[in-house]
Amino acid sequence: HLHNGIVLVALTPVPCFCDCSFSANKHKPWIETEYQGIVMKNDNTVLLNPPLFALDKDAPLHYAGEICGFRVHNGPGGSGSAQFEAVVLDRSTGEGLVRSKEPLDCESQKEHSFTIQAYDCGEGPDGTNSKKSHKATVHVRVNDVNEFSPVFVERRYEASVPEGRLFDRIVRVEAVDADCSPQYSQICFYDIITPNVPFTIDNDGNIKNTEPLDSKHQRVHSFWVTAFDCGKNRAQADAQVIVTVKPSCKPGWMGWTKRIEYTPGSGSIPLFPNLHLETCEKTVWNIQATVELQTGHIGKGCDRDSYSDRSVRRLCGAVRGEVELLPPPSPATNWTAAVPTLPSSDSSLVFSFNGSTHVAVVPDSVASAVSGDHFTLQLWMRRGGASTQPPANQARGSRKEEETIICSTVKNDDSYSHYSLSVHGCRLSLFYWPDVSTARPVKFLWKLEQVCDSEWHHLSLSVQFPSVTLYVDGVTFDPALIHDNGAIPNPAPHQRLVIGACWEKPKDIMNNTMPETKDTGEVHTMFVGYKGLLSGVTVRPGNVEPHSVVECLYACREGLDFGDLETLGSGMKVHVNPSQSVLVLEGDDIESFNRAVQQVTYRNSLRFATPGVRPLKLTTSLRCFSEESCLSLRQLEGYLVVLQPDAPQISLSGVGPHLARPAAEFEGPQGVPLFPELRIVCSLSHRIMQSFSVSLSALMSDAVAHTLDGCEVQPLGEELNPEREELLVDMEALKERGLDIINTTAYIAITGAESISVYEDVLRSIRYRLAKGSARFERRFRLSCSEMNGRYTSNELTLEVNFLHSLDSLYHPSHLLASQQQFLHPSHHTGELSGHTLPNPHRNSVVPGAATVIIMVCVGFLVVMVILGVFRIRSIHRRSEGGGGGKEGSNQWDDSALTIIVNPMELWIHQMTPVMTNESSSRRREETPPPDATEPFNRTHILKHHPLI
Repeated sequence: HLHNGIVLVALTPVPCFCDCSFSANKHKPWIETEYQGIVMKNDNTVLLNPPLFALDKDAPLHYAGEICGFRVHNGPGGSGSAQFEAVVLDRSTGEGLVRSKEPLDCESQKEHSFTIQAYDCGEGPDGTNSKKSHKATVHVRVNDVNEFSPVFVERRYEASVPEGRLFDRIVRVEAVDADCSPQYSQICFYDIITPNVPFTIDNDGNIKNTEPLDSKHQRVHSFWVTAFDCGKNRAQADAQVIVTVKPSCKPGWMGWTKRIEYTPGSGSIPLFPNLHLETCEKTVWNIQATVELQTGHIGKGCDRDSYSDRSVRRLCGAVRGEVELLPPPSPATNWTAAVPTLPSSDSSLVFSFNGSTHVAVVPDSVASAVSGDHFTLQLWMRRGGASTQPPANQARGSRKEEETIICSTVKNDDSYSHYSLSVHGCRLSLFYWPDVSTARPVKFLWKLEQVCDSEWHHLSLSVQFPSVTLYVDGVTFDPALIHDNGAIPNPAPHQRLVIGACWEKPKDIMNNTMPETKDTGEVHTMFVGYKGLLSGVTVRPGNVEPHSVVECLYACREGLDFGDLETLGSGMKVHVNPSQSVLVLEGDDIESFNRAVQQVTYRNSLRFATPGVRPLKLTTSLRCFSEESCLSLRQLEGYLVVLQPDAPQISLSGVGPHLARPAAEFEGPQGVPLFPELRIVCSLSHRIMQSFSVSLSALMSDAVAHTLDGCEVQPLGEELNPEREELLVDMEALKERGLDIINTTAYIAITGAESISVYEDVLRSIRYRLAKGSARFERRFRLSCSEMNGRYTSNELTLEVNFLHSLDSLYHPSHLLASQQQFLHPSHHTGELSGHTLPNPHRNSVVPGAATVIIMVCVGFLVVMVILGVFRIRSIHRRSEGGGGGKEGSNQWDDSALTIIVNPMELWIHQMTPVMTNESSSRRREETPPPDATEPFNRTHILKHHPLI
């Protein structure tokens, strides 16, 4: 019969015809030894092959020949008794059916195994003496249905490819299906559902491009894909694919910025925040990058403290007592006048030597101060770069000869010692002769690249014979060779110190010039002169300079640095040279190397950094396993721009504009202080931005720690006359504080790096003194200060000094003053005003006593005019009553006895009017007596004694 589409054939055994008169159960039922079954998911009927039939030889006996049931037993590893059961469909034929007790799930278990056994009905209805068949094994497979849809392993796939190429595979997408059967669990094909994209996908999920991609046309491609299983179920959710098109790979640095700006006061900034190296998937095993910061255009090589060499030495704590061998030319230091100077951006004085006509011969008085075998010689040196070219006869091959920088023969007690510092190619040598009469000379030789690279370098040579220590740019160098020069002619026993050349005979030195050499084959007594630039040449006798001081003198305030060494990857190395102008990175991993490059920084600790351009270079070398195919990267060049810093405002206040004192105070032994209440304030002005939407700019000043390096007091108009006037300065206080002073009749200059409070104290102590009888009516002075070696200057403070004279000293003889004294003070006997000093309650105001005298004279003159008018009116009235005169004569004014008197102090009052204070004016009104309180006086008496009548 047909059951669920399967033809079931029942084979009925042929009954045997025997003697069935008895009902005894003689035979066991029989079944197949193994069955294969199939059960559909969500269905409990098992289709067996072959069909389940039990046969019994006792048939057709009732009960004994019938099958009453089947029993299910657990097989090996199975659980049939719990999940399956077998039932009898026809007892007479032995047909049976196997079914599951509950729905089966293919995804949880695909196959089941168990055993089955048939038993007959026995000998009676009670089933007594029933027989069981052998156990048969049943294998049941659960058939699957397509109930699950494909699911992508990832919802988003990304890939990046270079442009201009066709690829076999760019990215592979993958989907899975939870169905258990191969038919429904397999993904039959994928599909791109986004139209018009230059990509295709195969049945395995591999995506490739159908045409070359162009990053300029479209940098990123985004599209969607779906998947189908073999049951044609579509994916539950589609997947997104993003393909980024990279420009054609060119090995080199990516993200290089040519121009970098630095704002002074920013501390450290990264130079290459976006820089990374692209090797185009080529394998390299060593990478080395060299970053160079060129600061040669800034003075002597980098941004240092912008103070004079003497001030920097003091700030670094150097021991005092150094002697400057190349000072600025002046009447007192005229030995440098013949050497040309060059401008320098750091305001230092640079001298140019050409090896022939430029030489500085230090006077014996200065040379004797630096004698001894313990001394420290310091200088800034730059080979070449002289302002004038050497003569033609020395131009060829001159670099191969030894050039003498400094040559000294000094007297020590009864003996002479000699030393000379020279350069020869890339070698620096010190020739030292401790005693020219007995000891033999010793030569110390150093081989240095710094000597011949035409850059500025700082040399510090500490001699403590027989020990010699050389510092070049703050780094110690040991001599490469020390040897005895053997017997050579002794230098002439004459003290001489020369800069730029050296002679054995003193007669060769004439007018600070070197005699011309002639190519005659004769042996000359002169050494070849130095060709290059020198600055800050000093010698300090005594103990050698400490290393910390030498490092401070050379220390750069700007340079290259590395951000954080703790984040440096394994295998990475960083090296920075002492001047911090060169930084070298080395590593073997590209990712670590890129992170390290991005941490290279520029730092500048100067608050007022020198503005300008610093050239920047990046040189890279790569080493590969195959040198033939190794990459070669070009050198990158850029520049760092240091912007203009906020200029400091140096404000001088608390003085003037007028200073009035009696002349007697100026003629005293101490004089009068010019700036007793001087105040110096330094601040910065910069813009600040408000936090709200409209940006407002405002000026904000904040006090900062400043160090002044010079102030100047200058008389305006005529220079000071040493016979009549002078400016007094406390020299002991200046010496104690390490300040220098230049005191001339044209100006007083106080120099040296010091704090504002020190300069305030020094300037407040400056006094102006006059000789007896030298007082004039006025004298004007101008005060100004500066910092950073004159880079920033203050306002110019002008002070006008007024000398208050006694009335007797102004006019000789002064009968008018005597009469005025009688009129103003009738209760006292007549006296002179000579020696009377006017009270001075305010330093910068007009003396009230003098103003009172002048006002009272003016009031007296007004009273005279009133009395004369009254007298004239009475005379006219008397004439009219007596009839002694005509009408015409009575109407005329008689002015024959009237004379206008000019006040002798009117000009002085006009000059002093702007500086009168309100207090002095009020006091003047209080001290002036009213007109009716004065005693009448005779007009003739005043006119007679007035000196101007």
